[in-house]
Formats: sequence, C-alpha cells, structure tokens
Amino acid sequence: MRTFEQSISIAAPIEVVDRCIVSPDLMGQWLNPMLKCESVGDWSVEVGDRFRFKLRMPLLEPALECVVAERRVGLVVWDFAGFFTGSDRWECQPQSEGTLLLNQFSFEIPNPLVAAGFELGAAQLTQRDMRAQLRRLQAIAEELAMTRE
Repeated sequence: MRTFEQSISIAAPIEVVDRCIVSPDLMGQWLNPMLKCESVGDWSVEVGDRFRFKLRMPLLEPALECVVAERRVGLVVWDFAGFFTGSDRWECQPQSEGTLLLNQFSFEIPNPLVAAGFELGAAQLTQRDMRAQLRRLQAIAEELAMTRE
C-alpha cells in the first residue's frame, strides 16, 4: 500500500472547508479538470453512498468505483476499487486561524502493467495535482469564509 499525503492551512472554519469538499458545484471548481465525480443516484455524501470518479482521457474514460466509508462534518473517506484499490481521506483539523486540511491518498495497483506505467509518469504528476487541488480548494473556502462575515 502506498500513501501520498498533502496538507494545507485554510483561513476558514471547518464547516466551510467541509462544504467545499462535498458540494458538487464547489468540487467541480477545485477538482482536477481531467477528473469527473459522478454520484451513483442522487448526490449525497453519507456512509454507503456510491460515486464514480472518471478520468477524462482521449479514447478512454477509466473510472474508479467509490463508496463513502466514513463521514462526519470535517471528514470524508472514499474507498475505491478498479485500476486502483484503496482510499482517499479528507480530514479537517481545527487551527487557531481556521482549518488544517489533510488529504491522504492510500492505494495499491493490482495490475503490474498499470503499476509500472503509474510509477513511470503518473506518480509525480498525482502528487503535484494533489497540491494544486488543495490550493484551489483553499482559495474557494477562503473566499466563501470572507463573504460569510
């Protein structure tokens, strides 16, 4: 099992950061544009709810089937299976000036060819993308927090 971890301090309360993580409209603003998150059924982010994360690629659209494994305000964990198996954990921790957001992507790649391809090019790209997503989420949450005051 491999784990990529990223974190960022956000000048916004946990409730605002949580909303950014689970709201479909807000998620669409910070999620990598090559990814699409679709709810299987009505959009709801409660334990047991199912999602499909699709990678938008020319000629292909590989997808990870996900289920919400843990959920409370400030925490959502998606477990997934497909070409990757593992979990994507988003956890908010209170700070004196807002929220520390931790993103932990833990995975295994069962197919050796997919694993080799991932190591050759996508591993570093994935980590850079995780940092970029956190920065975009930070900007959205801080903007929302300022407009609430």
